[in-house]
Amino acid sequence: MKIATIEEFIREYTRAVSEGYAAVFAGAGLSRSSGYVSWKELVRPLAKDIGLNVDKEDDLIAVAQYYKNVRGNRSGINSKILNEFNKEVEINENVEIITRLPISTYWTTNYDDLIEKGLELNDRKADIKMTQQSLADNIYDRDAVVYKMHGDSKLPAQAVLTKDDYEIYENERPLFRTVLQGDLVSKTFVFIGFSFEDPNLNYVLGQIRVLLKESTRDHYCFFEKVKQEKGEIQEDFLYRKAKQKLRIEDLQRYGIQAITLDSYSEITNLLSEIENGYLRKNIFISGSASIFSEPWTKEKCESLAYLLSKELVCKNYKVISGFGLGIGSSVVNGALEEIMSSKFKHIDEHLSLRPFPQTINGLIPKEDKWKKYRTDMISQSGIAIFMFGNKLKDENPEIARGVLDEYEIAKKNNVALIPIGSTGWAAREIFNEVSQNISDYPYLEEHIDILSKSNDQTQLINTILKIIDSLQVF
Repeated sequence: MKIATIEEFIREYTRAVSEGYAAVFAGAGLSRSSGYVSWKELVRPLAKDIGLNVDKEDDLIAVAQYYKNVRGNRSGINSKILNEFNKEVEINENVEIITRLPISTYWTTNYDDLIEKGLELNDRKADIKMTQQSLADNIYDRDAVVYKMHGDSKLPAQAVLTKDDYEIYENERPLFRTVLQGDLVSKTFVFIGFSFEDPNLNYVLGQIRVLLKESTRDHYCFFEKVKQEKGEIQEDFLYRKAKQKLRIEDLQRYGIQAITLDSYSEITNLLSEIENGYLRKNIFISGSASIFSEPWTKEKCESLAYLLSKELVCKNYKVISGFGLGIGSSVVNGALEEIMSSKFKHIDEHLSLRPFPQTINGLIPKEDKWKKYRTDMISQSGIAIFMFGNKLKDENPEIARGVLDEYEIAKKNNVALIPIGSTGWAAREIFNEVSQNISDYPYLEEHIDILSKSNDQTQLINTILKIIDSLQVF
């Protein structure tokens, strides 16, 4: 069987995020860079207490059970979970990215609360499912559901760790398996930091395979390529390498495509590429126009904004606008025209309007409030188009400082920039700076003359659409 490529993973998972059917399954590996212990390190002191060396053991669930058998209870296990996973730690970058993306389903076998904290950091409300009873309740206005199928460190006595826990799982929490089964059928998962040694997940995957046979959905996981360790003989290295290959092929039976990496540290870049790919479906239009002159008359200026916005929505992009003077209304009009004349297009999916408050009350100065407002608006986009950018101040024409501010924010956020220099004013200033550093913007090289000189609306719009299409992952 063919192993999935990194390009395929980025393309297909970005599509899943953009179209709303992406999900995450997080294992202990996701939390380790924040300072939490691995499963093996969690069990190590328990194993030592009963005379075992955890480095010689493959079945850690059995080790936890042996500890419970010897001690006659699980208070030592509970104490270990409580102390190890209630430490104050920093959220790692991978958690930040996956909780920033508009993913609504998170499954985890971890006892820690990193995903919940990541969602809160990104101003997203989480509905946390720790017990079977909680599956029946919904939190109003939730942004995501976090399924903690092995419990939570705050309830260590209910955490799933020993063989006893796994054996009674089907009786105690059957609905978790049922819900997970449904999500694995209908959503595309990426497994992060998960070893695929969990009996619960293996059971669910097996059931899905039996039910759907060859029609199981593709999911993705990461494997670090086996490397020869210092002092390791060639025979042992080749054995481990062959074993990994067999394991990857076995996972494919369940539709899980393994992405092989030189290092797990590469995962952060892959997640960043997915985030960029998702954001590049969202196009921010920056500009304002209060002064009109040939060749950009008021009618032609409004027409460019209208037609560009309409074509972007027609191509299924989302238009984000701060409702700039002179063009904002045309941007909205163009987007609405396309949305209302197309079946199955909805306003929220294709248009985000963020008009600036003109009367400022409260304690936050206007400049600070507008900067934060701009930063938040641009953080939701992956491509920014700049046009015109002028205003009247005391009846004198001048470049709109706000458009230049938006350019600086977009550049800082690594947003792809498309300045229409031929419209003049702030857009011309931005264009000049971009063209002087054109090696940083290779996607513009082929089109730089048109963006600089053309006053033909159709030519400009077709060129911009071509640039935007070239920046897409799918």
